[in-house]
Amino acid sequence: MADPTSNGEEPVIVKKYANRRLYNTRSSSYITLEDLARMTREGTDFKVLDAKTGNDITHSILTQIIMEEEAHGEHMLPIGFLRQLIAMYGHSMQSMMPQYLEASMDNFQANQQKLQEAFKASLGPDAFARLAETNMAMFKAAAGAFIPKNAAAPAPEPKAANRTQSELDALRQQMAEMQKKLDELGK
Repeated sequence: MADPTSNGEEPVIVKKYANRRLYNTRSSSYITLEDLARMTREGTDFKVLDAKTGNDITHSILTQIIMEEEAHGEHMLPIGFLRQLIAMYGHSMQSMMPQYLEASMDNFQANQQKLQEAFKASLGPDAFARLAETNMAMFKAAAGAFIPKNAAAPAPEPKAANRTQSELDALRQQMAEMQKKLDELGK
């Protein structure tokens, strides 16, 4: 992962007290593990210190956040991975695992960014406007099927329907090209 302190700002100091409360020294307020998880997602660098001893306990707190997320959310860490990770403790390769896992995560995030950029590039700058127009045309067509024939609603122009169909065909073509690019990235 990129170093959040690369912007020159000092990490936020959070103190953990014996009563298990967390105190953010920058905002002068008590916070929760959920707040620390949010800060992590936002890229805010922080350091958690034991209020009594001054020891850095950031690693333990981050591990606790992962445990909370795994207990309350959808599991991200597969059982096989957890078993392999546990098996690495005490192994001669244990010292290399942190760097390897961090490099793997950095690579994953870089690939995710490239995929998002490829997706945006393949759709073009006005893709969402075209998609909204297509969705609206399809909604009107579906709504027209439920409106009685004697209602005063104007019939759709055939030219607009053809344009909508051609836009839909163009979107399908773009999706096919995007799938091809995704397949190539996956190789």
